[in-house]
Amino acid sequence: MECRVLSIQSHVVRGYVGNKSATFPLQVLGFEVDSINSVQFSNHTGYAHWKGQVLTAEELNVLYEGIKLNNVNHYDYILTGYTRDTSFLETVVDIVQELKRLNPKLVYVCDPVMGDQGSMYVPENILPVYRDQVVAVADILTPNQFEAELLTGRTISTEKDALDVMELLHQMGPDTVVLTSTDLTSPHGDQFLVALGSQKMVRTDGSKTTQKIRIEMPKVDAVFVGTGDLFTAMLLAWSHHHPNDLKAACEKTVSVLHHVIKRTITYANEMAGPGKRPNPAQLELRMVQSKKDIEDPDIVVEATIL
Repeated sequence: MECRVLSIQSHVVRGYVGNKSATFPLQVLGFEVDSINSVQFSNHTGYAHWKGQVLTAEELNVLYEGIKLNNVNHYDYILTGYTRDTSFLETVVDIVQELKRLNPKLVYVCDPVMGDQGSMYVPENILPVYRDQVVAVADILTPNQFEAELLTGRTISTEKDALDVMELLHQMGPDTVVLTSTDLTSPHGDQFLVALGSQKMVRTDGSKTTQKIRIEMPKVDAVFVGTGDLFTAMLLAWSHHHPNDLKAACEKTVSVLHHVIKRTITYANEMAGPGKRPNPAQLELRMVQSKKDIEDPDIVVEATIL
């Protein structure tokens, strides 16, 4: 059975972010990907210059209407990332609800991109739309710590706080929640970034259970763009292959990221030359070169079941 994903994310001419970061890896893993580009920019906004266009809610609706008129609006997954417009996001919710009516098994994977490290980089009026409308229809949610705190109104200082916040997010809608990065201290020291996951499952006998995991990733001293989009796309793919095993899905997801980032930083440092910090162009993800790692990643991190 072919598996089809509708991915509504940003597009860049040069580099890897949004749909450019998600489409190729998903295709390599056998998924058909239909892309709607929420923006079309020359490159990501971390460069000195960028130009381009933004898709409006009305234009999004027009594209979806075209798909619908041809009766090809049948999807197994929906994937969404960065959006800064409330009406656009509300239209996404309408589309998700309609597609779920057509296919009740459809899985909506949502990265509620709002900010990081205590500051928002989208307008504040987008938070209530995510909190009150989007999370309710999401099946897999991938916030970072700050975004999880915004959505629940809780602060995370300990691992227990994080587990409580994930439980609150479950109650708001999604059966799978992954905190893609936190400020929690790793048992292995401050060279590691801690991510946490929680998945609600129904056992064969009908009873319910929750798998909770912690996963630790070695930190890299550089700013990458598009890694969050790659993470969410890979979590979609590996959750599809391991539907009731969040541990395995996260290990494969994080391992893919590790290989891509390692290859990227090695290349970027070579291009920059000794003692120089790589520029945004040199730090674009080495996606095509990582094809084999995406298809069959060597597992380099092991998740801990909590």
